[in-house]
Amino acid sequence: MKILDVFKHNTSSIMLPPYVIAEAGVNHEGRMELAKRLIEEAAEGGAHAIKFQTYKAETIASKNSPSYWDTTKVPTKSQFELFKKYDSFWKGEYEELKEECDKVGIEFMSTPFDVESAKFLNDLMPIYKISSSDITNLPFIEFLCEFGKPILLSTGASYLWEIQQAVEVIQNKKNELCLLHCILNYPTDDENANLGMIHDLKLKFPNTLLGYSDHTLPKDMKALELATVLGAKVLEKHFTHDKTLPGNDHYHAMDKEDLKMFNMNMIRVQELMGSYNKYPLKSEEPARKNARRSLVFNKSLDKGSLISKEDLTWKRPAHGVSPKDIAQVCGRILAVDIAEDDLVQWNQLV
Repeated sequence: MKILDVFKHNTSSIMLPPYVIAEAGVNHEGRMELAKRLIEEAAEGGAHAIKFQTYKAETIASKNSPSYWDTTKVPTKSQFELFKKYDSFWKGEYEELKEECDKVGIEFMSTPFDVESAKFLNDLMPIYKISSSDITNLPFIEFLCEFGKPILLSTGASYLWEIQQAVEVIQNKKNELCLLHCILNYPTDDENANLGMIHDLKLKFPNTLLGYSDHTLPKDMKALELATVLGAKVLEKHFTHDKTLPGNDHYHAMDKEDLKMFNMNMIRVQELMGSYNKYPLKSEEPARKNARRSLVFNKSLDKGSLISKEDLTWKRPAHGVSPKDIAQVCGRILAVDIAEDDLVQWNQLV
């Protein structure tokens, strides 16, 4: 499945598997061999895409930008210093990673954080991802829309009016859009996940594709399962080859085994969810005939009798006239003799 297929089937009543993005970010730590390993393991785990982050420390943060992450896990307190550690990949490296993605059959993506990276990434990927941190950066959003590609927009730490402003910019440019529910904590505690906010996004932006960018600890991957049930068609979660490593995104990321577990669990979830259109199943036909009720005579009556409501009750099975038609039975004349407990049949009535 390709990301553009997800947009194409957004209105489908069939529950398709969610499109899963393994967010490698900068977990390659500037090493090409590790970046390629992440690609291979994401594909092995069953992700549809792997996404990196493209930036230079000098263009993303001022030198006095404070941290907003758990410094007990990542002791670096300067955004600039942290970004500087991981900003060595640029155009040539991402072109090589795109080739690797094509080789193993997984879509390549990277979030641009500046104009220059946005320009060269345009040739490498089918869609643009905008970080929660840039949701109020309306001139940058407008610039990205000029490429004419669909937009994935994370909504972490945002008021609805801030989301609305960004949505208006994107819709005015006629770009397709997927809004990702997100909580901008690293990691996000379960009690802060607020997956119910997906429902609010669905109400406020009914014609928009929905997704979820997850920062909870992987554990049993239930957050992604529940998000899918709530309507998320695109799922994004940080991805690593080793969750025990120190660093900004390793400790709250999933690995290939977590991804495999999620995909196995989703087979069961999809089986349970089934159709989104209500209708009786073929397997329910015996219950329709035998567990429902018919009108039944509660006494013996002779041919020519006028039927009243007091002559009737309702019992299983549903082989006779339905109780919903009682008004059409009362006041009719019997064409035959009937016994107590006989089901009412239309051919008995005049």
